[in-house]
Amino acid sequence: MHTIYLVVPCYNEEEVLPDSNEKLLQKLRTLIHSETISPDSRVVYVDDGSKDKTWSLISDYHRADPLVQGIKLSRNKGHQNALLAGLMTVRDHCDAAISLDADLQDDINAIDGMVEKFASGCDIVCGVRNDRETDTGFKRGTAGGFYKLMTTLGVEMIPNHADFRLMSRRALEALSEFREVNLFLRGMVPMIGYKTDVVYYARKERTAGESKYPLKKMIAFALEGITSLSVKPIRMITFLGIGIFAVSICMLIYFLIRHFTGHTILGWTSLAVSVWAIGGLQILAIGIIGEYIGKIYLETKARPKYFVETYLDS
Repeated sequence: MHTIYLVVPCYNEEEVLPDSNEKLLQKLRTLIHSETISPDSRVVYVDDGSKDKTWSLISDYHRADPLVQGIKLSRNKGHQNALLAGLMTVRDHCDAAISLDADLQDDINAIDGMVEKFASGCDIVCGVRNDRETDTGFKRGTAGGFYKLMTTLGVEMIPNHADFRLMSRRALEALSEFREVNLFLRGMVPMIGYKTDVVYYARKERTAGESKYPLKKMIAFALEGITSLSVKPIRMITFLGIGIFAVSICMLIYFLIRHFTGHTILGWTSLAVSVWAIGGLQILAIGIIGEYIGKIYLETKARPKYFVETYLDS
């Protein structure tokens, strides 16, 4: 039997944690009793610097049940860093780790399929939503556009897959070789290349609390993914510059013809539009390049991605 750890990043989840903990322990015990997984399997909560009673609840659950472990980060480092901290902490204690969010909108019954595919030889098993009926029309449209954009920019991603996945110890060891500070795990994991499969599930409504990914964070997350995994935006600026230069040559020829034929009085509208358009493109280009320079700045510092303050193990 394989030892499976469930890694659950948490940030201010005191409202959902009591219900989620009960369901996760029930799922874990069911799998253990059916001899699908080892009795050494655990649920590991990663407190990402919560400001509420999240860590207090995790500590209580650990004292009450040996199946529960807890990792407390020294401060809030964001979902991706908290998830990585959990995976890297438990990789030497399990045969595979399954990451999922604390709100359990991802159907935990899909864990059975993940474990089955892992037992059949898969190193990575991704949970993929089979529909987006629980999302608003706006979110469905933006999510679809995001995946299409990432594909266009050359980023390998699985559509409708977030961070609900199983990774074997071998895959976790490979993930530890990635040294970048700017994390976008759903784009990094496919780069590992080990045998991968998917399990489909229906996403549920959030039972309590608030989403930790409002529109502002979703946009920032998308920009993080694009600038961390693709250089095509800079390449597009290059081609745009070449295009504008070609147009400027054509306009130069046109103005020379107008000059030599005596038609030198031109309207100011075209000039004003050109100035504003070129100015806007220059600012946009500088902004995009600045994003990449900022990423380089952070990478060269090579600061630690997280610090584990406390680890409540068995």
